[in-house]
Amino acid sequence: MIVKIVAVGPLQANCVIVADDVSLKAIVIDPGDEPDRISGIINAMGLNVEMIVCTHGHFDHMGVVSDIKKETGARIALHRDEIELYKGAKDMAAFWGYELETPPEPDILLSDGDTIRAGGLNFSVLHTPGHSPGGICLYMDNVVITGDTLFKGSVGRTDFYGGDMEKLKQSFRRLMALPESTDVVPGHGPVTTIGHEKTENMFSEEFLK
Repeated sequence: MIVKIVAVGPLQANCVIVADDVSLKAIVIDPGDEPDRISGIINAMGLNVEMIVCTHGHFDHMGVVSDIKKETGARIALHRDEIELYKGAKDMAAFWGYELETPPEPDILLSDGDTIRAGGLNFSVLHTPGHSPGGICLYMDNVVITGDTLFKGSVGRTDFYGGDMEKLKQSFRRLMALPESTDVVPGHGPVTTIGHEKTENMFSEEFLK
């Protein structure tokens, strides 16, 4: 599996490009900004993008889904509980002082336990609400892509519309049940591991009670 992490936009959200290293079929996760940069990487690597996945609907994680869809023809997927935030992302962006194109309708509405496939890639969809109602993580082969559910040393905030601290605690516990060697690719900041977050995350003691 090929994994390329690109921090994009003023909020430095991690856009994650994952590809099957044999077929070069790929998935673009959270294309939040800088579409030309993302497309340049896709083209330079010779990838065939089959799906665009939004871990959640906040504008810094899906701001350029339209551009990437136009460039690649890939289908857009997000959790069915996230559609309201996804459709409202333009207004949220305006509130923060950013301009955003109205996103296209998603092609696929995901549920917990679904599988996202591209070539030999088979990611399991983990519904991890808390930061937002339909937040998801993608898990495969000792790698979990966590969006804004889990960061190195922290977790996603819950004071935005749809946030829920109790649900975030449950989602955190679910992630901590993964093997400790699992690499965590978060929505912002550096890569970490489940084992590190069990002991070092500032929320771990409280959330794992």
